[in-house]
Amino acid sequence: MSPVDFDQAPILLFWETTKACRLACRHCRAQAIAEPLPGELTTDEGVRLIDDLRAFTPRFPVLIFTGGDPFMRGDLFSLAQHARSYGMPIGFAPSVTPLLTQETARRMREVGAKAVSISLDGAQPATHEGVRGVEGHFRKTEEAVRLLVREEHTVQVNTTVMRSNVEELADVAALVASWGAHIWEVFFLIRVGRGSELEELTPQENEDVVHFLFDASRYGFIVRTVEAPFFRRVVAWRKALGSGVDPATTFGLGPLYWRLTERLHELLGEPGSPRAQSVGTRDGKGILFVAHDGDVYPSGFLPLRLGNVRERSIVDVYRSDPILKAIRGGGFTGRCGACEFADACGGSRARAYASWGDPLGEDPACVYGTEGPAKKRATSF
Repeated sequence: MSPVDFDQAPILLFWETTKACRLACRHCRAQAIAEPLPGELTTDEGVRLIDDLRAFTPRFPVLIFTGGDPFMRGDLFSLAQHARSYGMPIGFAPSVTPLLTQETARRMREVGAKAVSISLDGAQPATHEGVRGVEGHFRKTEEAVRLLVREEHTVQVNTTVMRSNVEELADVAALVASWGAHIWEVFFLIRVGRGSELEELTPQENEDVVHFLFDASRYGFIVRTVEAPFFRRVVAWRKALGSGVDPATTFGLGPLYWRLTERLHELLGEPGSPRAQSVGTRDGKGILFVAHDGDVYPSGFLPLRLGNVRERSIVDVYRSDPILKAIRGGGFTGRCGACEFADACGGSRARAYASWGDPLGEDPACVYGTEGPAKKRATSF
């Protein structure tokens, strides 16, 4: 397989096929609604978008059909089949609603889905349903994950970390393992869309969580993060450290790390080898997002419009937009600009923009580069 040149092609392209969804989740980036909005890309325009993606080289990006709920589009599977006719890898991010059935699970497998992602935002029904806004949704989410596993999908569970659910993360990890999912992708809150009403963690708590996630990756499923690229710094540190040293003492971690890790060991026992993914992508570097109306953004969490696929080739947008080139080039300010992990991590560009109005600013959610135990311990080896 040819390596990806991030200047030439993204790894992942997310297409928000519709804003329509039967849920109204409290952290929804899309601010999804019950009915499709006027101006959504038509079937013919969706086909042209897929056709344009063929110009990405040396290999196609993975095209993720997301939303809203992509199952709200009647042409979803014909669009997916068109992408697969070129050998393009695809994935789906459906909502858990009555539209996700055994039949649709089989159709996703038959059309060649690379992965299917399902959201789980708490280990308890009250927590998850407090986010999703639907009574009984926790049970339906478990049923959906188990159904997709039975249908032999690669199943990814997505969890958004926020103040209201952080203490349940070890229990969520145990559910990911027991339900048979293959990937746990943990989103760190960006205050956009409905998520602007929710409370983020402190930088030190974020540090505790990403170290915990490295520990969680030892239990048989892959762990990835979204809008927490500083996880890659932690993965590099922890792999260099090996298994014979206490990370909490070495890195000056806080009580949240202790609570989560002790609970993880209580639930899942002795760990195995880590499966923490740390590919150096970020908003606009290896990732691109197309909104329901064809507008192009560096990611779904960075509302900085770059153009529209109705007017301009998406390949040209990705390769030549000056903002994306600056992001890929690591032209950051503040701590991110001075950090030795600027390329591997680079901070969340979405959070920098939400915080400072500058997509090249420093990521305020990262503790590294500030004075304190994490800084002092980390720089000692």
